[in-house]
Amino acid sequence: MFPAAHAPDDFWQTFLGRRSVRRYAATPVPRSVLERLLTAAIWAPNAHNRQPWRFAVTHDRGRQQRLAEAMAAYWQTALAADGVDAETIARRTTLSYQRISGAGALVVGCLTMAEMDAYADAGRQRLEWLMAVQSTALALGNLLLAAHHEGLGACWMCAPLFAPDRVREAFELPADWEPQALITLGYPAETRTKERRPLAEVVAWR
Repeated sequence: MFPAAHAPDDFWQTFLGRRSVRRYAATPVPRSVLERLLTAAIWAPNAHNRQPWRFAVTHDRGRQQRLAEAMAAYWQTALAADGVDAETIARRTTLSYQRISGAGALVVGCLTMAEMDAYADAGRQRLEWLMAVQSTALALGNLLLAAHHEGLGACWMCAPLFAPDRVREAFELPADWEPQALITLGYPAETRTKERRPLAEVVAWR
C-alpha cells in the first residue's frame, strides 16, 4: 500500500494499527484520557449537525460488574432458548462477563431522536432514525481510533442492541437515550493482528 520511500506516518499508523482488544491490564484509565476520547467522538460528521450521540461512561468496578452480570444472565437465557449446549453457554457468558467487568472503563454509545427531524410517514421517520444510528457509529469510530492513539486497547460490543433494558438499568439512562454499542477500554494485556481484504475485492472503480 505504501512504497518504502513513503512509510506510513503517525496518522496512518493510528488507522492501520488499531485492533479489537478484549483483555486489559488492571491499570485504571484516567478521566482526562477518557475526556480526550470523547472529544474525538463529538467531532465526528453527523446528520444535520444535530449531534444525536450520547455517551454513558464509567470506570466504577461495581457498576461494571452489575452490567456484566446482567448481560451474562441475558445471554444465558437467550442461548438456552436457541438450543445451545450448556458448555458453550458457560464459555460465552464467562467471556462476556470477563470482558465487561475487567475493562479499565466502559462507554455506552447511545442515540437520541430529541433534536432530529420528525416526519408524519413511517418510512421517512425510519430513515431519520437510521441517520442518527450512522452518526453515533461515526462518533464511536472516532473514539476507537483515539483510544489506539492514546495507547489504549478497545473493543466494540453490539450487546446493548440485544438487551437495551439491561444497559438502561445499569447506567440509569434517560428515557430517550437508545443504547447502540458498548465500548470496552483499557491498557492492553494482549496483542492482536488482523488482515483486511485487498481493495480489489471491495472497491468498484467507475
